[in-house]
Amino acid sequence: MMWAVIPAGGSGTRLWPASRRNRPKFLLPIPGPQSMLQATWERLRPLVTPHHCFVVTGAAHVAAVRDQLPELPPDRIVAEPSPRGTGPAIGLAAFLIARQAPQALMGSFAADHYVADPEGFRRAVRAGLRAASEGFLVTVGVAARYPETGYGYIRVGEPLLAEEGLTVHRVRQFKEKPDRETAEEYVRSGEYCWNASMFLWRVDVFLEALRRLLPDVYRPLAAIAACWGTPEAERCLAEIWPTIPEVTIDHGIMERAEDVAVVPAEFGWADLGDWHGLAQLLADDADDSVVLGCEHLGLDTRATLIYGGRRLVVTLGVEDLVVVDTDDVLLVAHRSRAQAVREVVRRLEELGRQDLL
Repeated sequence: MMWAVIPAGGSGTRLWPASRRNRPKFLLPIPGPQSMLQATWERLRPLVTPHHCFVVTGAAHVAAVRDQLPELPPDRIVAEPSPRGTGPAIGLAAFLIARQAPQALMGSFAADHYVADPEGFRRAVRAGLRAASEGFLVTVGVAARYPETGYGYIRVGEPLLAEEGLTVHRVRQFKEKPDRETAEEYVRSGEYCWNASMFLWRVDVFLEALRRLLPDVYRPLAAIAACWGTPEAERCLAEIWPTIPEVTIDHGIMERAEDVAVVPAEFGWADLGDWHGLAQLLADDADDSVVLGCEHLGLDTRATLIYGGRRLVVTLGVEDLVVVDTDDVLLVAHRSRAQAVREVVRRLEELGRQDLL
């Protein structure tokens, strides 16, 4: 039986003002009707029991996660005192799993990704688990359908094994988010897939890699895990956690480790990082508008995303816009500027508008 970890962090600033610090995007029904967290759990249910799943989230979101995932035992929801990146979050979960099953197979799957084909996703996971059982650190790569500059890329190496109709390959190289010209070259070559930051490994193999490559993360996590379940656990976590360096699994482990493998697969994956990407995903045609959560009257309106709530939203004579209507903020932006929404959030921070963040 696989163990699963769902890192549920981040504030999703590019999906502001729907996504806020107290209600980040993984708790939102995007694209709906379930929240992204609930959809992630539903994809995993055929592979893992509630007892074998940890959700690692911010302390402020524990109650909401419990409300959304009532099947999970309360002790399977782990509260981070502060964000330290996916390295410490996934690492702590690995230590907790190792206390019960030291050689268990473990997978990590972000709470805020979209998957159109859940069974295709599960086939890729099962193929990855086969390679993980043989000692590889495995990532799931998504077929690069177009030259996306917002994703990292994985250069696929020689084949290792076949499982579930898929071929697992050795990883030749990880590449950072490229410029447009480089992304086009990657897609043309056929040698690259998108890095979806989904990971599979044996717990003991991963913890050994963490010990070798990130000793400054390994040591404090080991100390926290040693206190877990004791009267000292809360104090231990509060004192030690802030000393852990902030690092991601991608940069800290996967890009530096040996015996790293990738499962290239296609299952309708998207990161849904901004409003433009969400519109691209949901529109049947490039000229179609997308309406989420509200009543909309559109006259002479094309290629526009409308997200709202209780009020009717009316658009007239517009195209290529994002309109997001919340109780306290109305955002109107050109879709080409969707990535810059994070700059709006940064400006509000400078202005001290914590009430809008």
